[in-house]
Amino acid sequence: MQAEDPKDIVRLEQSDGIATITLNRPERRNALSVAAAERLHDLWERVDASDDIRAVILTATPCGTFCAGMDLKEASAMRASQGLDVLSQIRDPFHERMRKVRVPIIAAMTGHFTAGGFMLSLNADLRIGLAGTSGGITEAKRGRGSPWAMPLLWQIPQPVVMEMVLTGELQSVERLQALGFVNHVEPTVEAVLKRAESLAETIRDNAPLSVVAGKEAILRTMDLGCEAGVENAKNIYRKVYDSNDAQEGPRAFTEKRAPIWTGT
Repeated sequence: MQAEDPKDIVRLEQSDGIATITLNRPERRNALSVAAAERLHDLWERVDASDDIRAVILTATPCGTFCAGMDLKEASAMRASQGLDVLSQIRDPFHERMRKVRVPIIAAMTGHFTAGGFMLSLNADLRIGLAGTSGGITEAKRGRGSPWAMPLLWQIPQPVVMEMVLTGELQSVERLQALGFVNHVEPTVEAVLKRAESLAETIRDNAPLSVVAGKEAILRTMDLGCEAGVENAKNIYRKVYDSNDAQEGPRAFTEKRAPIWTGT
């Protein structure tokens, strides 16, 4: 099998402060090969190294599936030929680096999202789903595991998480929206992308220090619990209150003009 070009199977476009990362393996239902997983890790590093990126849209070439999870064909072939489990060949098998990206990530899910595809949506900060699709934690049906799913306990009720993990059954995107996991459900792929772009533009145009601190504070509070999280959030936001942008916002409001953010 010919080696995949990492820049083609996971594409990056950047325009006006927004990075769009696109999974591009439609012939494999946008499943995550080793090369695709490694490319994603490199791109998260690249996003964090760029002061020009204010928001990220993670999407996929439309094929009916946003991401089918791990490439099971590659995993099976690797086990048969080399005796290796595919996760041992990936630097960050549960994509934990994605959860540490500084700026907000919007998952524009262009189809079904299962296993590792659900993991990518979980690791994003906002989620846009396509009507009529479904998502699920299907590892129990394949003899695999889902430690990456534990943050879901802070996002939807525990009995639902238990059902999803133990049964591996799919949930409609409409139910996941009703539970609060999916922010918006749109009728077409084009509408999914348009909604994601609108959210990204709104985030991009807000005060950058406030956005970054907001994301960090929310995620850290999940980790720490309420009381410790509030104290930690005060420390995170201190540099926001001390910034020039904290003075520019009220000044622009008083002068009835759009603020000019400097991120300082």
